[in-house]
Amino acid sequence: MSAKTFRDARDLLLSLREDYSAAHTNFHWPQLDDFNWAIDWFDGELGQGDAADRLALKIVGDHAGSWTFAELSERSSRVANCMRSLGLKPGDRLLLMLGNRVELWEAMLAAMKCGVVVIPASTLLTADDIAARIAQADIRAVITEEDLARSISFAGQGLLTIAVDDAPPGWLRFADLLEHSPAFTPDRVSKASDPTLLYFTSGTTAQ
Repeated sequence: MSAKTFRDARDLLLSLREDYSAAHTNFHWPQLDDFNWAIDWFDGELGQGDAADRLALKIVGDHAGSWTFAELSERSSRVANCMRSLGLKPGDRLLLMLGNRVELWEAMLAAMKCGVVVIPASTLLTADDIAARIAQADIRAVITEEDLARSISFAGQGLLTIAVDDAPPGWLRFADLLEHSPAFTPDRVSKASDPTLLYFTSGTTAQ
């Protein structure tokens, strides 16, 4: 039912996309109780049926490639199963520092499925920036690229550390996460009010 409510609201807004006045009058944010976007919408509506073989993600340049909705649904479920086997649980915070590559989207979807809160961050952060986020957000796990993994030490912080491409000593390889089962069954029902993303600001904004 939640997926249908979400779909109806989306379809209404799309149908009125060229009529601002009608959209403003008729659109209302869907009232959802139990809802997990990655499970109920991405997997349940896009990862199967007519949409399954449609192009979902295309990356050009570095790390170029194309993936369908079904492929991303399956790959993110493998990652979600591994995250859960490693002890990540709903409400845990994941610092995600990746460029635009398929692993970024697999990790995002997987975290949503597990109820893990994602903290997106630039790969240009300094060691002090990263340390501040870890301290302030009670981060449980880090996923980043090999170069950054080798340049910053998380020793002694009790973090689960995962590297894309090759992995330094003590780090897990992201590719190994894909060896888990492609069938993901959540441990609990997700509430629409559950947090999904946590953003940090910087620059002129006070801590």
